[in-house]
Amino acid sequence: MDIAGRLAVPRRGSARPVVSERPPARATSDVLRRERHQADYSILLAVVALSAIGILMVYSSSAMFAYTSRDDTLAIVGPQIFWGALGLLVMVGVMRIDYRWLRLVSVPAYLIAIVLLVLVFVPSLGRVVGGSARWLVLGPLPAVHPAEVAKLALIVYLAHWLANKGNQVARFKAGMLPFLLIAVPVIALVFKEPDLGTTVVITLTAFTMFFVAGASLLQLGAMGGIGVVGVLLIGLKDYQLERIQTFINPWADPLGAGFHTIQGLLALGLGGILGTGLGESKLAGGLYLPNAWNDFIFAIIGEEFGFIGAGLVIVLFLLLAYAGVRTALRAPDTFGALLAAGITAWLCYQAFINIAVVVALLPVTGITLPFISAGGSSLLVSFAAAGVLLSISRETLEPKGRGAKPEARKSETRTAELRRTDEAADRGRGHRGSYLPGAGRRERAASPTRRP
Repeated sequence: MDIAGRLAVPRRGSARPVVSERPPARATSDVLRRERHQADYSILLAVVALSAIGILMVYSSSAMFAYTSRDDTLAIVGPQIFWGALGLLVMVGVMRIDYRWLRLVSVPAYLIAIVLLVLVFVPSLGRVVGGSARWLVLGPLPAVHPAEVAKLALIVYLAHWLANKGNQVARFKAGMLPFLLIAVPVIALVFKEPDLGTTVVITLTAFTMFFVAGASLLQLGAMGGIGVVGVLLIGLKDYQLERIQTFINPWADPLGAGFHTIQGLLALGLGGILGTGLGESKLAGGLYLPNAWNDFIFAIIGEEFGFIGAGLVIVLFLLLAYAGVRTALRAPDTFGALLAAGITAWLCYQAFINIAVVVALLPVTGITLPFISAGGSSLLVSFAAAGVLLSISRETLEPKGRGAKPEARKSETRTAELRRTDEAADRGRGHRGSYLPGAGRRERAASPTRRP
């Protein structure tokens, strides 16, 4: 006999049975239960395939330059292999951790990211590369690009804050103003470095999360217009204005400002359909295409593997985008949904901006191609973000097909309602529940821990 049954047995000498005043703890057990399954293999396949292509192409595009400049063909790809192996370990470790723990470190991580972005401007700590103070050197530690850390930290904190806000996100004072106070410091510091490409990626990602959380379209449009006007009033650097002019007509200065763009297009043209073959690039090693293993690595992919190879890379990013959006729509709580949406938006925005630069659809921005371009900070943080996405995918709700039996659909609906009570944390602090518009979700059961 269970505890409730024993409590219901009448005491000796008592005229009536003693009935327990506490209800059964079934609802509480449902709240605490975690129903995990295998991670989304589409995300894992896309990330591992892109990383493998990246290491191969970094070696192919940098071996000749590394040999002529440093007498070591592995000088550039060696660190990439190390950071890739470390990133895989980080991704697997993060994948096994409940992503909800990130809510506990969201505020400290955001503050640490702000401090790192500020330290870049300290002359003794910051390293200026190409006219931008983007790198931070702390003693014997490897150089770090704080903007990469800031991307993930901002996404985690915004997901936590937006999940707590619920329907109040659509209000100006409770939604838009606090959102700007959170996002603008990161955007402004990265813009100040200056790093316009990363600034655009962070801005698009933050506003995408705000839109998904239920922000007013009118307010978003107004803020977007004010932001563009603000950038124009503050003014762009001379080299940034030169890049915009070069984008309009790169052939005006083919050996100067337009050199990168023209050489990238030339590499893609030489590749044709099937490519020239691995290691057969006429532009490899940075001899004719600077940063061939970094910003313009997609041009080398198109040259050595042709339209087929370049198309495969695009398909892998599309697969990552599809799997990430699917994870966001099926996440077990609002925090997970917003977190998955933010990570997916960040990686895909950055990838397609990089590719658009190489094919001359956008001005040169100087951002890396995620998982492929050389760079330890970018690769490690991208792997960590992929691990968070995989962690969320382990708890997604798998909808039944329309042809399923009514009993199966009813059971699935009940399971979904029980699992959505994990959103108790989102429903706290006096808010009326979390809100994620357009996600096609079923109505969620009220949290049994919340008083009516």
